[in-house]
Amino acid sequence: QVQLVESGGGSVQTGGSLRLSCVASTYTYCMAWFRQAPGKEREGVAAISRSEYTDYTDSVKGRFSISVVNANNTLSLHMNNLKPEDTAMYYCAGTGVAYGGRCHLGSSIYQHWGQGTQVTVSS
Repeated sequence: QVQLVESGGGSVQTGGSLRLSCVASTYTYCMAWFRQAPGKEREGVAAISRSEYTDYTDSVKGRFSISVVNANNTLSLHMNNLKPEDTAMYYCAGTGVAYGGRCHLGSSIYQHWGQGTQVTVSS
């Protein structure tokens, strides 16, 4: 079983920045960040393969950046120009399932999940 531990959440004002980190206990080909706001479905935010192909949901393109350090299985999400609608619990996830070598944002293909870290953006 892969264990994922997130850190780095917090509270910021609109326009601020945060960096989330996730350490995985072992290798998975795809790693991703998801988020879930109260009363809403879980949403894929960004995904990255070990070959560093990336995918982002439209609402974060140009503001968020996902990266991975393969040597220590550490996933990061740099979030800039944060907006109140980014407020959610953010989860790290991992899977060995990829399509054409690329990792996707469908939550159903991710088998391993962290406990989440809260991000709150105030206006």
